[in-house]
Amino acid sequence: MTYKTDQSVTHTPMMQQYLRIKADYQDTLVFYRMGDFYELFFDDAKKAAELLSITLTARGNSAGSPIPMCGLPYHAAEGYIAKLIKIGESVAICEQIGDPATSKGPVER
Repeated sequence: MTYKTDQSVTHTPMMQQYLRIKADYQDTLVFYRMGDFYELFFDDAKKAAELLSITLTARGNSAGSPIPMCGLPYHAAEGYIAKLIKIGESVAICEQIGDPATSKGPVER
């Protein structure tokens, strides 16, 4: 999938940050930390939901279509990530390094 990062598509600041990060990891499943969960979006979400037998849902919209999303609690991620690696998938973990309580806009990653 081509990720929409141009000005013709409006994304939330969080999704803009995700898309900038994902652009550097095109062939990798990006686990994006959101509070107590890791979330995956777009094609990563579809693939992970199928491989891990977890629920595929949606978060927001992109170009008028729902953004596919799946997620899992951070404390359970190790087992899921190990399963993906065992079957040959590449995984990147995008942690929050800033303090959500003091952050204005997306938390630093």
